[in-house]
Amino acid sequence: MSFLNQYQRPEDLPEKIPVFPLSGALLLPGADLPLNIFEPRYLAMVNDAMSSHRLVGMIQPAFGHEAETKPPLTRVGCVGRIVNYAETADGRIVVTLTGICRFQLVKEVRTSKPYRLAQVNYHPYAVDLVADAGASSVDRPALLKAFRDFLTANNMKADWNEVDNAPTGILVNTLSLLAPYPPEEKQALLEAPDLKSRAEVLVALTEVALSKMGGAKPRLQ
Repeated sequence: MSFLNQYQRPEDLPEKIPVFPLSGALLLPGADLPLNIFEPRYLAMVNDAMSSHRLVGMIQPAFGHEAETKPPLTRVGCVGRIVNYAETADGRIVVTLTGICRFQLVKEVRTSKPYRLAQVNYHPYAVDLVADAGASSVDRPALLKAFRDFLTANNMKADWNEVDNAPTGILVNTLSLLAPYPPEEKQALLEAPDLKSRAEVLVALTEVALSKMGGAKPRLQ
């Protein structure tokens, strides 16, 4: 994606960004996340982002606080760029974010805007700005096996030609997005240090889920 060439260093990204707290939502570098925006504060957020840098930070509310009006936030999120934008007749906005880089939440910034702003630090995750970093270290056969076993156990199908030809980084992150795991496990996937670690976490979570379903047994480490 050519626009990603704009972001080669943490300094290429703004330190202050709007953040969208959403439980269970997982945005990862290089992967897409569709969003259906209807709350007035987030409609304002998207419109403001579209008129400036097109960047929005996705972050989960702190676990156990999801029902609060203004919940505390987890410490790690991911900034994404709005790459698709469409307005609907009933006043909603449908957007797609492409993940760029994870960030650590430094602090929230006081604002008169209806949405939340945060000061963030990208430097701990600068590896996200390097294309395919760590992809060669991923155990791709183990990843594909876990995915096949999961689909089989759930009577689901996939276009295996497309899966087999997908770059490893895209495959890991897309499967992480598709995985129907609870918010805490989604956060573990987000916070995995690198692509290899994320793939290992994904395989482990999938094998545990299959074991609970009576499917494939977890591998012995």
